[in-house]
Amino acid sequence: MGIENLDPDMAEVKALIARSDAFYTDLYPPESNHLEDYRSLKAANVIFIGYRAETGFVACGAAKVLDDDGTYAEIKRVFVDAQYRGQGLSLKIMRCLETELVNRGIGIFRLETGIKQPQAISLYRKLGYSERGPYGKYTQDALSVFMEKQIPQSNY
Repeated sequence: MGIENLDPDMAEVKALIARSDAFYTDLYPPESNHLEDYRSLKAANVIFIGYRAETGFVACGAAKVLDDDGTYAEIKRVFVDAQYRGQGLSLKIMRCLETELVNRGIGIFRLETGIKQPQAISLYRKLGYSERGPYGKYTQDALSVFMEKQIPQSNY
């Protein structure tokens, strides 16, 4: 049990992605959902990790390294199955992603989340993320919250 690198082609990982898709589809209309499909999670510029419990993978998160506005990592696909929420798994996933990114020399992290996810917004604020405007391919969306965190270069 614990955090592992994920292979998006594994059946149990595809099932986790499908549960994640269903969760976000229930919250937001298609034009406000910015999900990475499982194929894009296999790209060389993506870190994709998950938390394995006794029952299988129950949480995941990804980071996609981009250079469309300087070099930064976009945090994607942070999701925890309902019965495992409140156990700190999102925090573990985020800390693992951030550590790996800093080890790779990336110190700017950005994300887009939704207004219907106050617990996620609270977690990101706790981790030092601040609200900002749209970045990269995003445009202003009343249902989106854009956030960023910068790690001083002296820390990596």
